[in-house]
Amino acid sequence: MCGETIYLNQSNHFIVFHTCYPHSFLTMTSHNFELDCKKIHDSLGALSQLIQSLACLTQLERQQLRETYKAVYGEDLISHLQRYEDVFSSTMKCSALSLWMLDPHERDAIVAREALQQDETNFKALVEIFVGRKSSHVLLITQAYHNRFRRLLDQDIINLDPPHPFQKILVALAASHKAHQADVNHHISKCDAIRLYETGEGNLGAVDEAVVLEILSKRSIPQLNLTFLSYKHIYGHDYTKSIKRGKYGQFGKALMVVVKCICNPAQYYAKALYTSIKGEKRDIGSLVRALVSRAEVDMNDIRRVFKEKYEKELADVICEGIPPGDYRDFLVALATRSK
Repeated sequence: MCGETIYLNQSNHFIVFHTCYPHSFLTMTSHNFELDCKKIHDSLGALSQLIQSLACLTQLERQQLRETYKAVYGEDLISHLQRYEDVFSSTMKCSALSLWMLDPHERDAIVAREALQQDETNFKALVEIFVGRKSSHVLLITQAYHNRFRRLLDQDIINLDPPHPFQKILVALAASHKAHQADVNHHISKCDAIRLYETGEGNLGAVDEAVVLEILSKRSIPQLNLTFLSYKHIYGHDYTKSIKRGKYGQFGKALMVVVKCICNPAQYYAKALYTSIKGEKRDIGSLVRALVSRAEVDMNDIRRVFKEKYEKELADVICEGIPPGDYRDFLVALATRSK
C-alpha cells in the first residue's frame, strides 16, 4: 500500500518520501520537483525504479511535476514518458503511465477520441466519462477535445454511423451536463420515477424512448441517481429490473449499462475490472481506463466490492492475469492506492 515516511534533513526541512512498496529503489520527494524531474530524465529506460512512486502522486503533484519538467528540460514530461513507454510496458502496448500523468480532462479527451475511432465504437468508455464526471469537468473535456483534435465531441457522437442506441443516450447525457440544476429535488425524483414506470413496465406496449431520453437530458447525474432510488422505494425493486421486464429492446441493453454506472459505480467498476482480466477476451484498455480514472475517486470502495463479489483481492487477480514486470507493478500500485 502507498504510504509516506517523513525525514528531517540537515537543513531542518521536512522531506516526504512516498513509499508504495519496499523494493522501490528511487523515491520521489514531494517538495523538490526539480530533483524528481532529474530522476525521471536520467532514468532513461529504467523507469521500473520510479513507477510505484509515480503511482502515489496526487493530481496536483503530477501537474506540478509536469510543469517543472517542462521548465527545466523544455519538453513535455508526457512526451518523455511515451518515448520510453515501449520499454516500460514490455509487450503491453498500453500507455497507462502517460494517461496517469495527464490532467484528467486531457486524459478523458484522449480516451473519448480513441473510443470514437475504434472499428466498433467503445460506447462504455464514453458512458463512463459522461456519467462519472462532474459537469464542470465535462466542459473541460469538450474544450480539451476541441483544442487537441479540432473537433466537437458532441458532434462526433451525433455523427456516428451506423446509428446505435448508446448514441441517443450519450447525446442526452451530454445535454444534461449543460442544462441541469445543481441541487437535487426529491419531488422531481418521484415524478420522474413514476414517468419511467408508466412508460416501461407499467405500459403494455414498447417503451417510449423519448420520455427516457428527456429525463436523461434534463437531470444531473446526482438527480438521476435519486430518481432511481425513488423508483426502488415506490415500486419495490431496482429500475434495472424494470428494464428487464419491459419492452426496451436494444435500447434497454444500452440503458442498463448507464443506470448501473449511475446507481452503483463501485459495483460497476469491480465487474468491469474482473471482466477485463478474467473475461472471454482480456481487455487491457478497459483495465487501464478503470484503474487510471478511479484511482483517486473510489478505489477503496471498488476493492471492497471486488473482494465481496469475487472472493479475491483485486491486486491478486491483476497478478494472475498480467505477466510479471514493471507494467504489472504499476497497475497493482494504482489498484492498491489509498485515496
